Amino acid sequence: MRAAAERASRLAYTIMDGTLIPIDRLADARPYYSGKHKQHGMNMQTLANPKGRLVWVSPALPGAVHDVTAARTRGLIEVLASVGVKTFADKGYQGAGGTIRTPFKRHRHRLWLSGAQRDVNRSHVRVRAIGERAVATSKAWKVLTKLRCCPHRSTALVQAILVLELVEEGRYSG
Repeated sequence: MRAAAERASRLAYTIMDGTLIPIDRLADARPYYSGKHKQHGMNMQTLANPKGRLVWVSPALPGAVHDVTAARTRGLIEVLASVGVKTFADKGYQGAGGTIRTPFKRHRHRLWLSGAQRDVNRSHVRVRAIGERAVATSKAWKVLTKLRCCPHRSTALVQAILVLELVEEGRYSG
């Protein structure tokens, strides 16, 4: 977590997103099954910089873990709040607190968002789209299309890919 705090503290803001890395292992499948994606996988939390490049990737959790729960479990929300960096996230992080900014959400008693809330959501989506690009770039690696190894090795694989991307961009500091 120190690495995430150190890298995030140098940025104006970060973009947080969760992603599911599909796996083929079905033994003890219940914790790995993501109902949202309708497949087995590992949940990873990512931080991207304002240019749309990955800065940090969390250790993997089973796919059944919700994004905000994964961020809380890994202590990511507290670390970002302690550093004081503003973080943009999707509606899955609603109620996370700290410095996490999420779009406005329509409630069952409030059928429509106001014009100002829709404008805020539009600008929020523009910022978050950059972070989605960072996740898509990392998923372009063929090994991440579907992991065919032990799910516990997924953390090492994704972090190795992060290092390779940082080396390729000339941003790897050791």
